[in-house]
Amino acid sequence: MFHQTIKSLFTSSVDSIVSDISQYTVHPEKDLSRNKKLPAKKLISFLVSQGASSTKNELLDFFDMDVLAPTVSAFNQQRAKLKSDALEAVFRQFNASVPSMEEHSRYRFLAVDGSTFTFFSRPSFAPDVYYVSGGHSAKGFYSMHLNAVYDLAKHIYTDALIQPIHKKDEFRAFCDIVDRHDVLPDTKNVFIGDRGYCSYNNMAHVIENGQYFLFRTKDIHSKGLVGGFDFPCDDSFDITVKVSLVRSQSKGWIPSEGYKRFIDKATSFDFIPCGSKDTYELLFRIVRFPLSDSSYECIVTNLPINEFGAEQINEVYFSRWGI
Repeated sequence: MFHQTIKSLFTSSVDSIVSDISQYTVHPEKDLSRNKKLPAKKLISFLVSQGASSTKNELLDFFDMDVLAPTVSAFNQQRAKLKSDALEAVFRQFNASVPSMEEHSRYRFLAVDGSTFTFFSRPSFAPDVYYVSGGHSAKGFYSMHLNAVYDLAKHIYTDALIQPIHKKDEFRAFCDIVDRHDVLPDTKNVFIGDRGYCSYNNMAHVIENGQYFLFRTKDIHSKGLVGGFDFPCDDSFDITVKVSLVRSQSKGWIPSEGYKRFIDKATSFDFIPCGSKDTYELLFRIVRFPLSDSSYECIVTNLPINEFGAEQINEVYFSRWGI
């Protein structure tokens, strides 16, 4: 059955990492080299499958209620020997082995989103950078922000980037993920994000990598990214705009066509240094369509209009809720 195939792929991924476990341990010459109750393979499998119950109950469940199951103390000792890189390696190995569950498509639709998680831990397992405060706990609590990418066709997460909650920056995380994300042969990635991801810098990173973006943005009547353009009289439209981005307020330069937008020092844009008189051109579509008799959705994208009309753009955006 299908779930057995997935389980087999996961097991193979763990086996691959365990075969060279020394590069994923704190002390490569000795850690996880002995055959204990929680060897490397079982340790990694347990960490991935662990639920929300207490560690003691989770261990009993994992070992089928065996009275000889490892203690929580034994588990903590083994976990302290394993680098977090091991779990990321399993994640990437597993994703690389999962075949497409859909027929081959020229486009790979990837939803991007972020979530914040608060958890209890101890300094040996959670660095100080994740520490929030003591609260009502003697050990205090920790928090992280997970930036994740989800393949809407395969139904798997394809990449993730974790940030301490004090250093949460979804814009930076998005750019880093786009720059390192794999691209399948003869396929283009389409990164789909909500309003929080709509920025010129994010667009530029996608374009520089030869891929596509589709972002929801504030409506045309707001002071958001699409404010200040010349729009048709119709409430619904699909137009293409050319924007020249500048870092200098010099009034001597006017673009021969399109619009000029100034990016101040406080705004991130990785392709023009602050104070430079260089320009950067962006070409993208602004698509506006009705949600009801009184409300409209506004999308910015660089997807080709001959393949993705307004109706298809609508469908692609709302598919992102699959994340």
